[in-house]
Amino acid sequence: MILNKDTAKKTAELLLQIKAIKLSPGKPFQWASGWNSPIYCDNRVTLSYPPVRVFLKEEMAKIAELQYGKPDVIAGVATGAIAIGVLVAQELGVPFIYVRPEPKNHGRKNQIEGHLESGQNVIVIEDLISTGKSSLNAVEALKEAGAVVKGMVAIFSYGFEIATENFKEKNVSLTTLSNYDNLLEQALDSSYISEKELATLQEWRANPSKWNK
Repeated sequence: MILNKDTAKKTAELLLQIKAIKLSPGKPFQWASGWNSPIYCDNRVTLSYPPVRVFLKEEMAKIAELQYGKPDVIAGVATGAIAIGVLVAQELGVPFIYVRPEPKNHGRKNQIEGHLESGQNVIVIEDLISTGKSSLNAVEALKEAGAVVKGMVAIFSYGFEIATENFKEKNVSLTTLSNYDNLLEQALDSSYISEKELATLQEWRANPSKWNK
């Protein structure tokens, strides 16, 4: 869900400007999953641009508190959302923890790093939502540790139907600063892509696993 159209448009504009999102319909990228994709998103690039970093921090903190209320703790999903999660926690003045994909195989074998008490209200911060599997895995770990997960805020979502279904199945609320539809709209408005490239990008999102095989 997008709360603010202006924020969604501005976020898309910034991500394109700093090349955190790259669109290449003619020369697709290959994801780790094996999917061919005309888009590649690396939101860690935003950390290298202070004005962008501040914008994302302030907007995510604002949305988190407006949508879910001020939490006891902010949790970032490792590794991509650790840094932005820290910034959001700092903006809200609350503690920060992060969640690994799986428990460590040494030491205390933690999956959750930082101090979390059972019953605390937690908002999860993500940088990017594709299928939502890794994000929801983090939510599950937090719930098993006794956290009350109020919802999740992410920078960007591809808007895949499978992600919508996964979040619905797990009954987890997701709010994003921007998404694929807003990105395409902004890219077309700024002449970053042509109408023909727009059609290609829309085709991919409709069936990403089978596109350009």
